[in-house]
Amino acid sequence: MPLAPVPARRHARPLHATGRRRGFTLLELLVVIVIIGLLATLVAPRYFDQVGKSNVKVAKAQIVALEKALDQYRLDVGQYPSTEQGLAALLAKPAGAEKWAGPYLKKAVPPDPWGRPYLYKSPGEHGDVDLASYGADGQPGGTGEAEDATSWSPAAATAQR
Repeated sequence: MPLAPVPARRHARPLHATGRRRGFTLLELLVVIVIIGLLATLVAPRYFDQVGKSNVKVAKAQIVALEKALDQYRLDVGQYPSTEQGLAALLAKPAGAEKWAGPYLKKAVPPDPWGRPYLYKSPGEHGDVDLASYGADGQPGGTGEAEDATSWSPAAATAQR
């Protein structure tokens, strides 16, 4: 006795009694969108706050690296570059620096994480040299992303050790 062919299975959603396919209602979609929006309002500020803190950490790490290059410059030349010579003296031999053995950096002096040049002063008010970035706002003082990163701050001194 020959077997009867088996009808092909459909992989579509089951049909309602009315013959229509099931789907999401507009109300269900709106509820999901509201939940996603609420989650985003809770998570986004924390995430962006962490990004700001990481920029301050990057600035402090770059200051420490620049200080090390400046120290090597001082060992070779006998003094730090003047304020007028600036950090460019780490890459190109300044006039009068006979014992210059640079470049003291592998790449160009980076801007701070907010795209501004680091502030350099020699002799400094807080040490032999002062290096600073005034954070996201570009003004002295501040907290969070606007926090200053300086060579004389306790965090920079700890990072050097």
